[in-house]
Amino acid sequence: MTIEVTRQHASCGAYIRAVDLSRDLNPGEVAGIRAAWLKHQVVAFPDQAMEVTDIERFATYMGPNGEDPYIEAIAGHPRVVQVKREADENTPIFAETWHSDWSFLKRPPAATVLYGNIIPPTGGDTLFANQCAAWDGLSGSMKTLLKGKMAVHSARKGYARDGMYGERDKGRSMAIKYGDSALKTQLHPLARPHTETGCLALYVSPGYTIGIDGIPDDEAIPILKELYAHQSKPEYLYRHKWSQGMLLMWDYRSVIHAATGGYEGHRRLLHRITVADRTPQ
Repeated sequence: MTIEVTRQHASCGAYIRAVDLSRDLNPGEVAGIRAAWLKHQVVAFPDQAMEVTDIERFATYMGPNGEDPYIEAIAGHPRVVQVKREADENTPIFAETWHSDWSFLKRPPAATVLYGNIIPPTGGDTLFANQCAAWDGLSGSMKTLLKGKMAVHSARKGYARDGMYGERDKGRSMAIKYGDSALKTQLHPLARPHTETGCLALYVSPGYTIGIDGIPDDEAIPILKELYAHQSKPEYLYRHKWSQGMLLMWDYRSVIHAATGGYEGHRRLLHRITVADRTPQ
């Protein structure tokens, strides 16, 4: 059976239909899904009836096991974490700052697979921004300035003891861990080549980038602020709307993303697996 791919009217994003992810996939289906994902960067599979084991099997088709350093896995499923929020929860929305997950690792992941078990009737959209297009859209002078430069990435803003999800974050239903390891830093190219497509992506984000290697902070911070404003311009955006039983997969090597709220008073539950890069840099 040939999968059906419908491109969204945005810089990235597509829907994939005519495939049942609750069963084993054949090599042609896997190849078709991966090709669509690499092309469109964010792919959604609506109307999927999936158990946790089905999500695990699908993620295995897409790539090796990834790492989730600051979220505890659910019992009996070491790859799977829950993204959840209770109806009466008052903590800040998780992951509402633009970011590329775990970019502070030496080998950042390739993808997240996220399945919507309980989706509120309103709100909860996920925003994506195409960073290959963002790099292409930079001025020639900015590209010259950034080419060859390394950005400094760290988990400290989120997961250090004094971070957003640190000691002061009380009443959150998600199983988030924090610790001093979040203070570590990792360098990655600001213009980072995609390991499969080769496209150059602007690889910074306000969530995890804290500086530019070799440039004093008083000079680097204004540059980064300019890049943050640029990378989330409307022409690079795709706003994804969830539905019950939808599975979503996106490419960390070419997009950044941010969560949104707007579903106060409603419970939200998703199951997530991080997929490692097949060909890490």
